[in-house]
Amino acid sequence: QVQLAESGGGLVQAGDSLRLSCTVSGRTITTYNMGWFRQAPGNEREFVAASDWRGLSTSYADSVKGRFTIFRDTAKNTLYLQMKSLKFEDTAVYYCAARGRSGGLVDAYNYWGQGTQVTVSS
Repeated sequence: QVQLAESGGGLVQAGDSLRLSCTVSGRTITTYNMGWFRQAPGNEREFVAASDWRGLSTSYADSVKGRFTIFRDTAKNTLYLQMKSLKFEDTAVYYCAARGRSGGLVDAYNYWGQGTQVTVSS
């Protein structure tokens, strides 16, 4: 059974950068397509970014394109989300997720982490 553990969240100011990490245990990261989702208070969980199992194909929500970058380090079995030019509206709990290699990148994820809080002050 794969386990996902997010870290790196915190309180930052608008315009700052932050890097989130998702450590994968139980299976190798190349087993999965992986993504980042977020949920703000009162909102539904939404897709942020995803990477295929090779790390060659990526997808981003329009709201984060050009500011966020998803990448993985297979040696560390870790997925990252580099966030730049953070905005107040990026405030949310960020979740790491994994799914099988077949299929798309933006939905149908089977495995989820516990989440890490990102708070951006304006």
